Formats: sequence, structure tokens, C-alpha cells
Amino acid sequence: MTALNTESVQTVLAEIKDPECGRPITQCKQVHELAVDGNTINAKIGLTSFAAPIKADFEQSIRDLIGSKFSGATLNLEITEHQRAPLPLGQVGLTAKAVIAVGSGKGGVGKSTVSTSLALGLKRAGCKVGLMDADVYGPSIPQLTGVRGGVSKEGEKIKPNEFDGMPIMSIGFMVPADKAVIWRGPMLHSAITTFVRDTAWGELDYLIIDMPPGTGDVALSLSQMLPLTGSVVVCTPQEVALIDAVKAVGMFREVKIPVVGMVENMSTFVCPDTGKSYDIFGKGGAKQYAAEAKIPFLGEIPINIGVRERGDEGKTAGNFDDPTVAPYLEAMAHKLVTTLAQRAAESPQQQAQLPVLG
Repeated sequence: MTALNTESVQTVLAEIKDPECGRPITQCKQVHELAVDGNTINAKIGLTSFAAPIKADFEQSIRDLIGSKFSGATLNLEITEHQRAPLPLGQVGLTAKAVIAVGSGKGGVGKSTVSTSLALGLKRAGCKVGLMDADVYGPSIPQLTGVRGGVSKEGEKIKPNEFDGMPIMSIGFMVPADKAVIWRGPMLHSAITTFVRDTAWGELDYLIIDMPPGTGDVALSLSQMLPLTGSVVVCTPQEVALIDAVKAVGMFREVKIPVVGMVENMSTFVCPDTGKSYDIFGKGGAKQYAAEAKIPFLGEIPINIGVRERGDEGKTAGNFDDPTVAPYLEAMAHKLVTTLAQRAAESPQQQAQLPVLG
């Protein structure tokens, strides 16, 4: 076993990677306090809000490593929030650490519900999150969130509306609900540019973008506009939906956007009266394809009457108070951050990579 002292513990902690950037926590100055008193290690280690959903995993990895290196030692460990150095003046309010596009090969698979739930799951775990509705022709975010009305200005920027403590933006806030948006490609590109660059998002850990269904212009516009961290593809279990999801995966890969996750929505229906499960659309198709295509599988979300009702009422946040569905939504956010942490560990960033949105 390794001799127990401050220097040896510091050396061991260098094996722990920061989930956000993939570099050793000692190099990132995340070991805030460290002292050894006899056989007791007292440590205070920082974790950025970006990795808040996997805080328990991060803490356990430290405990496991210390336990394997210093048998019999007592570890008093506190995980605190770690703040990165401030951004240069003029960039604050215009950056996101990760930009995730949520897409599907076809409509009707619950993509907008998944986008909103993913954003809420990350936010409720402690991340700083924004939600952007890029489905210009069929914006669903205003309905799902219950947020209505126009937008205002914040200096030279558009001030986004707020839902459950996070900024959201949608064409639905600018166009009457009964008016169709009839735009050609250049106007579509202009709208997306406005949403991304001219909105006062604030400094975010994650910007979740609800994409339009299919494989149209928006993905291309976004890929040219800013460095997308990755995409999440949503589909339902049946074969006809999976065929279209495969096309969405191909589209994202064609425009060089990594596919960092796949979600199978409407996976199983559990009858509230009998508790019996019914695979109405089949089950497991997305998970099998994800394995074959080497795409991280973020989980299954069951068909749930409450999810539909709350979506219709603009109360999607209430899904996290429903024990029959909340664990699936929380697991989806957890798996996404785990996947991003694994990618960061495999390709560590030399410095914080913050895509500038404006």
C-alpha cells in the first residue's frame, strides 16, 4: 500500500478526471482543501455544475480509488461547486459549455417532450440550462411549458422567456399560435441565427435545441453556425419509426455532428388499473440499433397518460413529481452527462471549450 501523507494523496487524486474537461482534477485546481491527520484524510473537492447530474458517481469514484490505495484510511470528503475562471469581458452571457441538438427522423415520436424533459432533468440536477425551440414550422415548447406571450429586449439582445428557472426561446413567442410560418430556407436560417446569436442566454452549461423532425435545413444551419457538442436521436420502438431514426443518425453524421445518445420513447405502457405492461409499439428496437451503431443508449421512456395530460396543460415540469415516469427522465439526463464525461476523458480539453453563441 502507498504511504499515507498529503503528497501521496495528491498524487492519487491526479488519477481522477474532471467530467467536464477530462483533465486531472489536480491540474484543474479542483482539490480545494486536503489534509492528512494520522489515518484520516480530509478533502474538499470541487465539481462544476456541468457535471452535477453525476455528482454521486464522481464522489464514489474518489472513495473507491482512495480506498484501494490507502487501506484502512478514513476519508472525510466534501464535494463542493467548482467555478471556472471568469470569461473575457464581452463574452459573458453568450456562451454554453455544451450544445445538444435533439432530433428525430419523423414527427410524432415525442421529440419535443424529450427535449424539454432532458433540459429539465439537467437543470434540476444543478446544471445551468437553456432550451431553444428550433422547430420553426411546428413549435411545441410554448405548449409544453405553458409559457406564452412575446419577448422583450435586453440591451442589444432578445431577452428569452423563462420556464422553471431556465431561459427558453421559440418562434411561438413571436408568431400567433393560429398563424402558419411559411418561410423558405434563407428566412429559416435567419430565424435560427437570431435564436442562437441574438438571444441573451446567459452563461450556460447546456443549451438543448429541439430540432424539427426529419432531415431538413436546420441541422445544416446549426452545424455551420456553431460547434455542436452532439445530437440525441429520439424514436419509438416500431420498425417504421426506427427506419426514419436511422436516417436522422445518418444526417447528423453527414454534417459532422456526433450522435451522443439515442432515446426510445413510448417504450411500454403500464396499465394504471392492473399494473400490467403492454408493448403497444414493440420494445427494444432503438436499444438494439444503438448497440449495433455504437451509439450510447440514454434509456427508455414509457407511455404515460400523465405525461400527455401535463403536456397538454403546459405543466411538463410536473413529470418530475410523478414516480411512474420521473426515474426514466432523470436517468436520461444522467446517462447523457456520463457519456459526455467519458468522451472528455478520452480526449481531454487543454482548456475550457465554450462555444461562443454571439
